[in-house]
This record gives sequence, structure tokens and C-alpha cells, in this order.
Amino acid sequence: MALTKKRFQGKVAIITASTQGIGFSIAERLGLDGASVVISSRKQKNVDEAVEKLKSRGIEVLGVVCHVSNAQHRKNLINNTIQKYGKIDVIVSNAAANPSAEPMLRTQETVLDKLWEVNVKASILILQEARPHLQKGSSVVFISSISAYRPPSSMGMYGVTKTALLGLTKALAIEMSPNTRVNAVVPGIIPTHFADHLLKDESARKAAEKTTLLDRLGTTEEIAAATAFLASDEASYITGEILVVAGGMPSRL
Repeated sequence: MALTKKRFQGKVAIITASTQGIGFSIAERLGLDGASVVISSRKQKNVDEAVEKLKSRGIEVLGVVCHVSNAQHRKNLINNTIQKYGKIDVIVSNAAANPSAEPMLRTQETVLDKLWEVNVKASILILQEARPHLQKGSSVVFISSISAYRPPSSMGMYGVTKTALLGLTKALAIEMSPNTRVNAVVPGIIPTHFADHLLKDESARKAAEKTTLLDRLGTTEEIAAATAFLASDEASYITGEILVVAGGMPSRL
């Protein structure tokens, strides 16, 4: 019996902030589906450890140190990818920061700037660098958050930046058509290091679970599966769309 071709065989995928959590699971999923994956993080140690984990799974991987708000780092990410693989088929924009738990009206301007720069502006600037190398039929997936619809008081500005990604998805789907599809995945509450402050104890976790219709939190693998679908040719007639993966949590603006 003939072997089934993997969905991303021969394709090159860049995933930002991908050495742990949701980003790592996305890189792993795309890699196991045949992609050559380019992972990145701000710290070389984290990059090296993630590269070794992915290689141990038989995945073709390149690791690059990249702080997405650093212009030279963004150039290096794209240039290193092109030098090794010669093209880009998929970009998953996953990098995000939440440096403040202050209410928005008490948040320092520098913190507001950082949130906007990392969570929104950097996604645009990376695509500016990458666009000349994106192949016909390529795909961009933004990783937003359920807080885009329901910003918690402790994460108000973070939620606003994630709402902005939904608008960015719609705008860039038009601008990058017809050769590149642009979609977004909206994860619910996923137990990762990034979400530790939301799940600080068992009672907080139980309360979070009760906000879903499925009475449980999601997994990084479930977010990776949704992302892989949107990035793949199986979603070849889907662009400008928002896929909420949040166990039924309310998701209306």
C-alpha cells in the first residue's frame, strides 16, 4: 500500500516564540506532518533545547534567536530561513507579551508600547520582511486569545492587542490575496507557563474549567491541530477567518 504523503512535505514553516507551550506544539505538529520548521525564542538556551527535542522526533528544524521587537533579529530570522531552505510557505505568528497586571488606565506608557510592539506591530513587520519569499499558496496564521473577546481586568491591554489581531487577519487577508491566505486561531485558556497566573491554584483552575462547555481546559496539542489545519492545503479555500478553539467559551465582540 502506498504511503500517504504528509500534509507539509516539502514546505517550510516559521513559528515565532516556539520553544515551549503553544508555539512548540505547533512546530512539533507541522514538523511531524513533514514541514521543515524554523523555531525561535529570545534565549539561545531555549532554542538549543527545543531544537534537540524536535530533532529527536525526526523533524527537520532550524533554530534562530529572535526577539520579535528587534529589527535585526527579525531580519536574521527571515534571512537564515532563506539561506537554508530558499523559501517560506507558512508563518505562524505566536509571539506575545503581557508585562503588566495593572488596569489599563494605570498602565505606564512604556508598558503599553511594549504590548503593542510585541503583540501586534512585530507581526506586521515580520510579514514585511517575509513577503518577498512567500510562495504562491502560502499561509499565515495569527495566534490570538479568547481574551480578545473577554479581556480580564488584569490583562486588559493584552486583550486589546489580541482583538487587534482579529482585525489584522481581516485586513491582511485582503492585502495578501490571492497568493497568501491569512487566518487566526483563538485559543481558550490553555495550561502553559504563560497562563500560570490565571491557574495559580486548584480553585482557580476549577473556576476556569467551568467557563467552558466541555468542563475542561484545552491542550497545546489541540491548538496545534487547529493551526495545522488552517495552514494546510486542506484549508485552501479559507482565508480571513477566525477559528476559536476554546471549549465553547463565549466569543463574540
